[in-house]
Amino acid sequence: MRILITGATGLIGSEIVRLCHTQGYAVNYLTTSRDKIVSQENYKGFFWNPGTGEIDLDCFTGVQAVINLAGASISKRWTPAYKKKIISSRIRTLATLYDALGKIGDNKIISFVSASAIGIYPDSISKYYTEDDKEVDQSFLGEVVEAWEKEMDRFASFDFPLAKIRVGLVMANNGGALPKMAFPIKNFVGAAFGSGQQWQSWIHVGDLARIFLFAVENGLSGIYNAVAPNPVSNTKLVREIAKVLNRPLLLPNIPKFALKTLLGEMSYLLFASQRVSSKKMEKAGFVFDYGNVCRALEQIYGLGDEQNSPKNLVQDRLLP
Repeated sequence: MRILITGATGLIGSEIVRLCHTQGYAVNYLTTSRDKIVSQENYKGFFWNPGTGEIDLDCFTGVQAVINLAGASISKRWTPAYKKKIISSRIRTLATLYDALGKIGDNKIISFVSASAIGIYPDSISKYYTEDDKEVDQSFLGEVVEAWEKEMDRFASFDFPLAKIRVGLVMANNGGALPKMAFPIKNFVGAAFGSGQQWQSWIHVGDLARIFLFAVENGLSGIYNAVAPNPVSNTKLVREIAKVLNRPLLLPNIPKFALKTLLGEMSYLLFASQRVSSKKMEKAGFVFDYGNVCRALEQIYGLGDEQNSPKNLVQDRLLP
């Protein structure tokens, strides 16, 4: 199988590419930088510019599935100009892919899988969200995801199945939120945010990559939450990070006003509470390697059992 991936060089994309190659899948990828284009048998780059709708249609040659991960990072200060970029980057990416598929036809595509986010669910300490919940969070993040998924809905006009993967807090040691959370803890100034009671629905990057490929391989259609089975409070997460790093937590919780002064509106990411269910993905047959945050952190920081690393687990599945 050959899979076209947008955002292939990012945190999630690079893990999916690694997993694809481990399982013998070839990858085509799209990049906005001509300098990043390489051409190997199992890894071929193609130029595109979603801002203008430009795309090299050769990127679809031999492709049976598409994984869309592209979009500007939400982890930068939300100025009015950057907020527009966050939304437009997601919409224009999908619009460019949609127009391109309309030109080449969809008869060879068996799956289209696109990233979304659990930020669509309203901030709540008490609710437990499933994919059936329709209410949208009244925040900028809720606005982004709602517009993002609405654009995805256009792909329903094609014959292939469309899966929307709502991604939670991604746990990895080389990007995402975890290194930023771990940095103050490593330097003995770590603390929980606000009340610390807010739920954080997380997922190990290895499991997340497997979910995207699982969706392709099984032709999943509809909305699926990509979160581990056991969400934790912010206090619990900070404590477990400190435990793995062997650091004490000496400071009181950081108040909301302090982080809002420092980060502006983006500080909402630190205080929003979404307790999200993974049951639909599990019922589809997906088995998590990392259902417990303690074990996930131990693996990420090199303290886990090498036999249970994502690499070895993948290799084990390939053995007869």
